[in-house]
Amino acid sequence: MQFLGTWLVTALATMAAIGVVPGITAVGGSYGGPIMCALALAFVNSFIKPIADFLSFPLTLVTFGLFSLVINALMLQLAGGISVGIFGSGIAIDSFGSAFLGAIVISIASTIIYKVMGF
Repeated sequence: MQFLGTWLVTALATMAAIGVVPGITAVGGSYGGPIMCALALAFVNSFIKPIADFLSFPLTLVTFGLFSLVINALMLQLAGGISVGIFGSGIAIDSFGSAFLGAIVISIASTIIYKVMGF
């Protein structure tokens, strides 16, 4: 049940990023795209992000944690590519700058949605 709640929150936050950030568009429908991207993002954050965090730890330490924003943007781009490639629906990201802003928006929107929903 926890997974479904997290999936819903991430999908809503992805919808917010699509609406706010220029350069991020839904592929495969305005609802289906964010839902499939949220699923791919859950996979990427569970399996690939820990490895990326471990490998980039020295750089993250030197930049006082700011490099983790770059890692989040790269994971969002990867999740967008995986969701469109595998599911045929997800998000298309035009540039790294769009991915960077999108990752920030998704993080902030997820936090707000979690607080409002009481998770």
